[in-house]
Amino acid sequence: MARKKPVVESGFVLFDVIYEDGRQTSNRKVPAGELGGLDGDTPAKTIIEAQDRKIAEMSGQSRGRIKTIKRSPNQ
Repeated sequence: MARKKPVVESGFVLFDVIYEDGRQTSNRKVPAGELGGLDGDTPAKTIIEAQDRKIAEMSGQSRGRIKTIKRSPNQ
């Protein structure tokens, strides 16, 4: 009997992010393959924080701390 290959999702999941200072960004992309499993959407925060650090390095402006993350309804 042949074994099935594990399904690996490709593409992105979009998230809306609200920062502690009240600013909001929408439709932040997180690779779909990084989400799911036992952790669900928890890895999205770590990925978005890494994106924010890279943006801050390039722009010289910090985004601040993340207050909440939720999936964008526009998917």
